[in-house]
Amino acid sequence: MLDQKKAPLFEALQKLKYDNVVPFDVPGHKRGKGSPELTNFLGEKCMEIDVNSMKPLDNLCHPVSVIKDSHELAAEAFGAAHAFFMTNGTTSSVQSMILASVKPDDEIILPRNVHQSVINALVICGAIPVYINPQTDKRLGIALGMSVKDVIDTIKAHPKAKAILINNPTYYGICSNLREITKIAHANGIKVLVDEAHGTHFYFGKDLPPSAMSVGADMAAVSMHKSGGSLTQSSILLCGENVNANYVRQIINLTQTTSNSYLLMGSLDVSRRNLALNGVEIFEKVKAFSNYAREEINEIGGYYAYAKELINGDSIFDFDTTKLSVNTLDIGLAGIEVYDILRDEYNIQIEFGDLGNILAYVSVGDKNKNIERLISALYEIKRIYKKSKTGMLDSEYISPQVFCSPKEAFYAEKKSVPIAETIGEVCSEFVMCYPPGIPILAPGELITKELIEYITYAKDKGCVITGPECMDISRLNVIRRD
Repeated sequence: MLDQKKAPLFEALQKLKYDNVVPFDVPGHKRGKGSPELTNFLGEKCMEIDVNSMKPLDNLCHPVSVIKDSHELAAEAFGAAHAFFMTNGTTSSVQSMILASVKPDDEIILPRNVHQSVINALVICGAIPVYINPQTDKRLGIALGMSVKDVIDTIKAHPKAKAILINNPTYYGICSNLREITKIAHANGIKVLVDEAHGTHFYFGKDLPPSAMSVGADMAAVSMHKSGGSLTQSSILLCGENVNANYVRQIINLTQTTSNSYLLMGSLDVSRRNLALNGVEIFEKVKAFSNYAREEINEIGGYYAYAKELINGDSIFDFDTTKLSVNTLDIGLAGIEVYDILRDEYNIQIEFGDLGNILAYVSVGDKNKNIERLISALYEIKRIYKKSKTGMLDSEYISPQVFCSPKEAFYAEKKSVPIAETIGEVCSEFVMCYPPGIPILAPGELITKELIEYITYAKDKGCVITGPECMDISRLNVIRRD
C-alpha cells in the first residue's frame, strides 16, 4: 500500500519555489517577472510554478521520478494497474485509449451518442465505427445507455471487432450495465474502453454506480477537472492489468504536448490526494445537495428533475444521483432558453442547456445558499416565462444513417452547399451543440430533412452550434459525388 497522504509532484513544486533557482529556461516570463500584468492577474504563487520540465520535476513524456511516483499513487487510488496524467484534457485521454486499441480498418463498437473526441480519434486512426443507436426516453428526449441485448447482437454481427467504448455515465447521469457488458466483451476477445469524463466520483463515493476499473475494463478516461477538483484541462487515463502501459505511453506522446503544464499536473496530484483521503465525505455532501435540489425543483411543478426512478434494468441500468439534470419542456421552454435566462437575468451559470433539459453541475464547492438561489430562480422563471409547449421539438437524439467511415468522409473531396440544399447529401464535417459536444451530424452520415430541421430549431433557440467550417452554419461541407 502506498501512502495516499503524499503528493510527490506537488511537493517537488513546493520545494522549487524555495530553492531560489535562477531561470535561464522557458517559459520566458521567468516566474512571472517578465509579465507583470499577468502576474497581477493570476498571482505570484501561480506564476512561480508555471515551469518547464527539469530533472527535479521529472518529465511527463518519460517519467522516472516524482511524476512516476504520482502516477503510481493515482493508479492505486483509482484501483487501476497504471495511470497517466493528461494535460490536453479528457479529449486526449479518450483519443489515446482508442489509438492504443484499434488500427486502420479495425472495427470498434460504440454508442452513437459519444463525445466528438471519440469520432475525431476515428478520423485520425481510420478505425471503422460500428454504432449502437441508443434507445431514447420520449418524455425527456435524451439518449439512454447501451442495451446488453444490443451489445450481444452487435458482437454477433461483427465478430472481428477489436474494442467497445461505453459512456459511464452519460452527461445526463445515465449508466449502462457496465459490468455485464465488460464480461460479454472480454468473453469475445474485445477490449473495453470507457469514457468516464463525468464519472471521477464513482471511484471515491459511496452507493454510486460502479467504476470502469472496478468491473475490469481495460482503459478509462477520467475528467478529474469535472467532479474531481483539479484545474480545467487536466485528466487521467487509467489502464487495467492486461494493458501494455509502455505502449500506451508511446501513443500518448504522439499527440500530447511535450511542454506539459505543471500547474495542471500539480493540480492532479493534489486532487488525487484529496479524493483518496476525503472522497467519501465530499461526495456524500454532493449527493445531499443534488437530492435536496431535485426534491425542491420537482415541488415547483412543470420541471422534472429525474433520478433513479428511471432505472429499467437495461438501457438505464443505474443513475448517477450527483447529477442535477432537469427537463424543462413542460413549462414551454427549451433547456437552452432556461440556461440563457438563468445567466442573463439571475447571474447563474449552469453547465448546459439543450432542447429539453438543463444540467446544473453540483460539487463540493457549492454552498447551501447557492443551491437555494438556483431553486428560487427556477421558480421565478416558471412563474414569469411559462408558455404552451406546442411546436417544441421533444427529442435530443436522432439516429444517423451511416454512409461511410469518418476518416473517408473527412478527407474526401468536398463542396460547400447552403444548408437547406444538403438533404440527401453525405456530411463531411461535424455539427454539434456544445456543450455537450455530442455530434448531431458526423463525417460520413447522410443528411436528412429531420436533421436539418433539428439544426435550424436548435440554432433558433440559441444553442451554440460548433463544428462546421462555415461559422454561421448557413452552409455545410458535403462529399463531392459528381
